[in-house]
Amino acid sequence: MKNIYSKLLIVICAVFLVSCDNDETMSHTNVSAVNALYSPADNKFFDLGAQSSAIFEWEAAKAEDNGAVLYDVVFDRESGDFSKPVYTIPSDGKGFQNKLNISFTELNKIAEMAGIQSESIGKLKWTVYSTKGLNVQKSTVSGIIEVQRPGGFPTPDQLFITGTASENGETVADAQAFKKTGATSFEIYTKLKAGSYKFITRKNGTPEVFYISEDKLKQDGATTYAGDSKVYKIKVDFSDGSTTMTEIKKIELWFPPLSSYLFEYTYSGGGIWKAANKHIDFKVESWGKDERYKFKFTVVNGETTSEEWYGSINGDNNRPDASTAASYWYMVPVTNDFWNNCFKFATAIDNSNVNAEINFSAAATAYTHSFTIL
Repeated sequence: MKNIYSKLLIVICAVFLVSCDNDETMSHTNVSAVNALYSPADNKFFDLGAQSSAIFEWEAAKAEDNGAVLYDVVFDRESGDFSKPVYTIPSDGKGFQNKLNISFTELNKIAEMAGIQSESIGKLKWTVYSTKGLNVQKSTVSGIIEVQRPGGFPTPDQLFITGTASENGETVADAQAFKKTGATSFEIYTKLKAGSYKFITRKNGTPEVFYISEDKLKQDGATTYAGDSKVYKIKVDFSDGSTTMTEIKKIELWFPPLSSYLFEYTYSGGGIWKAANKHIDFKVESWGKDERYKFKFTVVNGETTSEEWYGSINGDNNRPDASTAASYWYMVPVTNDFWNNCFKFATAIDNSNVNAEINFSAAATAYTHSFTIL
């Protein structure tokens, strides 16, 4: 019996010691709430389109053991109560400092999460949580900042067009790809018909969706196209949300030796134009035969019809042969100068019928053209 009482006493003491240790541990994690927010001032305005940052500062909290305190800055909608905050971020110094320096780029993302539309002004509420790891204290005070979001969006790695108005229809797997032309810009040559279209960032999973409204790039919607079927060059820039749509009305092969156009190309889909079974004769001159050519695009922007010329990157060229690099046929914007930046036909094309092609598709390494002798 004595042994039983001894063991029971040991168990009771052990439980008491553990309880004491727990009480001591809990007391060591007690921390006060942040009682004052210093900056930014309430309703301070930030234009998030600038390349800058915002600094948030607050009164330091106190730990019961006088040790270090960790802080989280919490953002919510203006009407929120922080029960479901839109974003939480540790303060500077991996959470140990009572301030936060946050970039406008990140604030822009937070504003988007809070439902503030691009190119719009809205408000965010913020506060600070203090903690020693177990006990988290929410500040009794909160602040408001007013932000203006820029028109742009983060640039995706790729972009496609789909929808009933697009030339490949609304099957996502068939969506036509844009060509990435810069760090933040894409363009596509495509035909539109009556219906609706949108841009997607990928063909699988859940893509981001963009559309055009009043010449600006918008998110999560579709554009209605009600006009006649036409071929367009569509350009979008994610840095500022700008878009342009240029109708490609006509493409002709300019042959300066005869001061005329030899033929017109027909759009065949996917950013490719073709001209089938066209006869080509070089111009006979006293010094030999002249075979120079380049391209005129007739384009329409709104109500304005104009010309765009494409030719060689070189001011002058030799006739290409079997050893000529593929880059010889790359087409770049040039002036309407009568002779400069012309290509030259290969010798074998003289007095021949050819199939001609212009390739401005996303799959092409660069915008290019070709002639195949029949």
